[in-house]
Amino acid sequence: MRWRSCCRRSGCSELTDGALLAVSRGLQHLQHLNVRKLQRLTDAGCTALGGLWELQSLDMAECCLVSGRELALALSSVHGTPPPLTSLSLAYCSSLKDASLFSLIPVLGPSLRVLDLSSCVALTNRTLQAICTYLTQLSVLRLAWCKELQDWGLLGLREPSEEPVQGSQPHQELEHQASGPKDPSSQPQGPSLLMLQALQELDLTACSKLTDTSLAKVLQFPQLRQLSLSLLPALTNKGLVAVARGCPSLERLALSHCSLLSDEGWAQAAHSWPRLQHLNLSSCCQLTEQTLDTIGRACKQIQMLDVAMCSGISMAAVRRFQAQLPQVTCIHSRFVGGADLTLTL
Repeated sequence: MRWRSCCRRSGCSELTDGALLAVSRGLQHLQHLNVRKLQRLTDAGCTALGGLWELQSLDMAECCLVSGRELALALSSVHGTPPPLTSLSLAYCSSLKDASLFSLIPVLGPSLRVLDLSSCVALTNRTLQAICTYLTQLSVLRLAWCKELQDWGLLGLREPSEEPVQGSQPHQELEHQASGPKDPSSQPQGPSLLMLQALQELDLTACSKLTDTSLAKVLQFPQLRQLSLSLLPALTNKGLVAVARGCPSLERLALSHCSLLSDEGWAQAAHSWPRLQHLNLSSCCQLTEQTLDTIGRACKQIQMLDVAMCSGISMAAVRRFQAQLPQVTCIHSRFVGGADLTLTL
């Protein structure tokens, strides 16, 4: 067979670098390649990708021995230009470091629309800023569990000094950079997340060092449809309201385990999200039935709601919410008000 559009080898854990080499030799017109969970695949095997000049999507998630060094060389060697990749997943590739991403990101080309680096835990702000420089046409960016990302990286500011002047704290210095319009240092020293204006999906789950300082300023994406800020312990009502104003087209929003959010924040934010369909508020312990009433009035297109482990919301409030919005097809309400129940309509 001279041409195939798709090749899936995911989960075949015994396959090695030689298998990828065979694929590249026999299927040079391959457009979609999935080698997810090939845990014996190494950088040496990535060199074979240089022969796939029509490759459009590549899934190497959970290939934990791949560091990215040879992948960058292979993709840049395809007839002197990168292949027309539109989608790349390197999720859970624990060997990935900033240095290899610096080489890889510039050769991915302007055609890339989907990039998944979830759980690449060693990556830092430097990788994010490279993404914001070279991949400005991205529509999907997944950075869940990249726990080294910090506010200054999202803002495109210089890194706060390690020894704060006159006893100031690092977060105070960052606030000063981000909010002082008369201070030259408040201007971005590098690309910020705002460069990615084509984004439709963004996942920052468990990027636990992020705070309102950056989120309130850079989450301004009119086209964004899906956003996850779950497991961000420093996200407050201020950040929630700013996100609502900056991302008015959201259809899916995850805010589970954001314990500082309260009814007051939702009272200000909900009216900005008339298109919201899927909402996860599980383990937001300060929320009460007032938030349910607010969402019921403002978000008329809601279809799925998760308020599991929200101790301030009663089952009576959940039933009232369901009666108010009959189009809701699923309400997860385990341990709401001490109960253990999931309503699936």
